[in-house]
Amino acid sequence: MLATVLITSVLAGALGLWAAWFAVRGRPVLFKQLVGAGVVEAALLAQVVVALVAGAGGHTASEPWTFWGYLVTALFLLPVAAVWAMADRTRTSSVALLVVCVAVLAMQARVWQVWTA
Repeated sequence: MLATVLITSVLAGALGLWAAWFAVRGRPVLFKQLVGAGVVEAALLAQVVVALVAGAGGHTASEPWTFWGYLVTALFLLPVAAVWAMADRTRTSSVALLVVCVAVLAMQARVWQVWTA
């Protein structure tokens, strides 16, 4: 689980920095950034698969409802940001993507805390 949390966090952090750079420059989200969001989403899906396999193997989180709540919520955030980015072609789309990336980073920290507790 540690590997998936680290990979997802690094990817979300890099995407967040890219979105922050665009927000500071007053530019909207590019399609390439949405492809990057898709990569982060794939990492989140891989994390769900790893958690399911670990759960089938007998390892469970200390608070399963909290753990799965964070994972499922994180899965929905990036598609919402992508829809926002396509609907709003202003700087606000970059800010929205940045906020979602920070939220995913916070959720990854909580996923790791709940998994290892």
